[in-house]
Amino acid sequence: MKLQLLTLLTSPSVFIEKGCNTTYCQDMAFSSSAIFTTSRTLPTQVPLVQSILLSTPLTSQTFVHKHPVTTIRSTSVFSLKNRNPERLVPKRKASMAEAVTNKGKGDVKVFDSEEDLAVSLAKYVADLSDKYAKERGAFTVALSGGSLIKSLRKLVDLPHLSSVDWDKWHVFWVDERVVPKDHPDSNYLLACDGFLSKIPLLPGNVYSINDALSAKGAADDYETCLKHLVQNKTLVLSESGFPKFDLILMGMGPDGHVASLFPGHPLVQENKQWVASIEDSPKPPPERITFTFPVINSSEHIAIVAAGASKAHPVHVSVGDGQNSDLLPVQLVSPEGELAWFLDKEAASKL
Repeated sequence: MKLQLLTLLTSPSVFIEKGCNTTYCQDMAFSSSAIFTTSRTLPTQVPLVQSILLSTPLTSQTFVHKHPVTTIRSTSVFSLKNRNPERLVPKRKASMAEAVTNKGKGDVKVFDSEEDLAVSLAKYVADLSDKYAKERGAFTVALSGGSLIKSLRKLVDLPHLSSVDWDKWHVFWVDERVVPKDHPDSNYLLACDGFLSKIPLLPGNVYSINDALSAKGAADDYETCLKHLVQNKTLVLSESGFPKFDLILMGMGPDGHVASLFPGHPLVQENKQWVASIEDSPKPPPERITFTFPVINSSEHIAIVAAGASKAHPVHVSVGDGQNSDLLPVQLVSPEGELAWFLDKEAASKL
């Protein structure tokens, strides 16, 4: 069936980041087939709107979660809501089986496909954005890199693209590789190409590292940036004295690492710094900066997103009854607020 959707047309422009450094991210007119290949600008003006036609299939699937306490049959639903005579807005309810694990392990959501995971993740983020934008006029969110960015793709679709109050967003990085912003290893570039360049953020509300500095210099500079934002009330302090983000979105490596906190590395035990540098990362590139666990665990909400069979073992160890010879960094994720897991059936296959 053919649905009338909306896409953005924006003009490229440069933005300056508050408290950190000047940086660039590409923004360009885009459609369902647009490809972003370079790092240049982010939007600084209200985007124009143009209608296009997309073909969208209807699907219905069934998934049975293997966890002994949960066996749920669920169906993907696609509905249309005509908000005004000008457009039809597609809304899809993700197919999901959900289980609540033992206290401290979080709310575990298992989906029959990564597509359904992305749909539910978008709603989760949009709902939190609405909550904090209304409560305190700002929404602070920190991103990791990797496959997480792909899983955020539904946020740039309707209805979220038009309903989210993007002006209230403040975007940070949980970890970053100390490379130029146009380098293929840059988490900033990955987020720009896959997400940030497609949403109308305010100038100055995206906080990247200063990649002209050394790893230690970049970490110290980023921590200074966070402290400045605490002073001006963009960020608040937790009871433990660390910055409290409204939401931290993280992926997880097959080895159980989160952010740039790797199994067996001394930084896993760091409990004083807000942002730490690493010069000997076991995964290239070697030089990085990362939030420490006290900052990560001060968050109001943390969502760990994992898809694919390679994540099955650390998921099993973290939220199931799996065993590992050493403690995995992901097992140390324990926010002051709420923890949610977004898993596809491959990542949850051992539960």
